[in-house]
Amino acid sequence: MNRPIDTNRLRIALVIAVVAMVTVAASTVRHSATAGEKSAGEKSAVANLPLTHVADIPLPGRASRLDYESDDPGRHLLFIAHLGDSEVIVFDMKASRVVARIGNIAAVHGILVVPELSRVYASATGTNEIVAIDESTLKITARMPGGVYPDGMAYARESGKLYVSDESGGTETVIDTRANRRINTIPLGGEAGNTQYDAASRHIFVNVQTQRRLVEIDPATDAIVARIDLPGAKGNHGLYIDSQLHLAFIACEGNAKLLTLNLLTKRVVQSFDVGREPDVLAFDPGSRTLYVAGEAGIVSMFDASSSTVSKIGEGSIGPNAHVVGVDPSTHRVYFPLKSIDGPPVLRVMAPR
Repeated sequence: MNRPIDTNRLRIALVIAVVAMVTVAASTVRHSATAGEKSAGEKSAVANLPLTHVADIPLPGRASRLDYESDDPGRHLLFIAHLGDSEVIVFDMKASRVVARIGNIAAVHGILVVPELSRVYASATGTNEIVAIDESTLKITARMPGGVYPDGMAYARESGKLYVSDESGGTETVIDTRANRRINTIPLGGEAGNTQYDAASRHIFVNVQTQRRLVEIDPATDAIVARIDLPGAKGNHGLYIDSQLHLAFIACEGNAKLLTLNLLTKRVVQSFDVGREPDVLAFDPGSRTLYVAGEAGIVSMFDASSSTVSKIGEGSIGPNAHVVGVDPSTHRVYFPLKSIDGPPVLRVMAPR
């Protein structure tokens, strides 16, 4: 049996429907505006860097932590430590593709190519070893003790020695690369940060981050010849040496600072704010550009064409963009990122 239409109920229903439609539309507008603001913010962050996005190249393996990278410009190869997968990824920069994966390097942290030896060294923190890889065959050829927590590495060509930061052990491990064996352990007196070689003095420099000092080592004797105080440093970990200008660039993860140290006077001459937890530094010798990459995904760029360094840009590259490398022949910049919408990628940028 049909009931008469209740006009009051009908009016109320229509009002409720209209209110619901307006609410949904307003919510959609607000969501779109927020997304637009985020997109604009991201664009603004990238716009603060004089870089152009070239490509995101998929990397093999899981979305897990990637660490140091090192390149051989002559072979156009980039070696990337995939710490989370305990392997080294080999990337052909000329062909823009992954060409090999070298496994069984437990929790690989540091990576260093020594082109004149046709060799690659990797620090396997999972087994506390230094692993030697033949660059021609991409096969592991030797394993050496690396201390308690081997991390960054530097090669002193005149002595044929490899120096390895034993971060937790507070020492510098010395490897004879001719025989691929450990020949010395140098106590530093504190937790070791990154290690670099200075071609001008022919000395090794290593951050001692718990002492806020930079230690200088003479490879001829393995003796510590200087302990340089770093006022303004906190957690001085990252390091790059510019031998041409006699400058050391020191990234301090504890207070997000970049210090510039004059290696001749042994004094800090400049200090800059950078992104949170700066880690790896890279240098383009052609453009004289220094890159500082941090855990927060912020990359800072500096003009180092003179002894007075200046910041030329800072912005977000991507999540956990704490590693950076430069191809000196093309000036392209490589950022391995552990996850972009799922898989790991190699984000490639180029100067504008």
